[in-house]
This record gives sequence, structure tokens and C-alpha cells, in this order.
Amino acid sequence: MQASVGDRLLVHGRIVGQHDRTAEIIEVLGENGSPPYRVRFEDGHETLMSPGPDTVVRQFTAEQE
Repeated sequence: MQASVGDRLLVHGRIVGQHDRTAEIIEVLGENGSPPYRVRFEDGHETLMSPGPDTVVRQFTAEQE
């Protein structure tokens, strides 16, 4: 997995009834865009993540501003 600052991580819910969550990558700590990432979720919570197979990277584009 590779990502850049500003990209979004879409974390799919793993159990029935659990909603998907979106986090913005605010810092890339691995080499060449690899994890871990410092992310900020929609509710303002920040954490370090090494995403698993239930996570998809959404590339940031200028149209998303």
C-alpha cells in the first residue's frame, strides 16, 4: 500500500452494522509512501495506522477541495 499526505483511507466495517470510516492522511511515516500513517478521522481523532486488507486508499485530487 502506498499513499501521500492528503489522501483518504476508507476503512470498511468488519462486522454487520459497523459503518465504513474515512480518515485523512496527515503524515506518512514509512518510506516511499508506505505505512505507518498518521491519520485524522472525521470526528477529529488522530492516530497512527498500518492499514489492513479492509482499507482502501482514495487518492487526493484537486477536484476534492
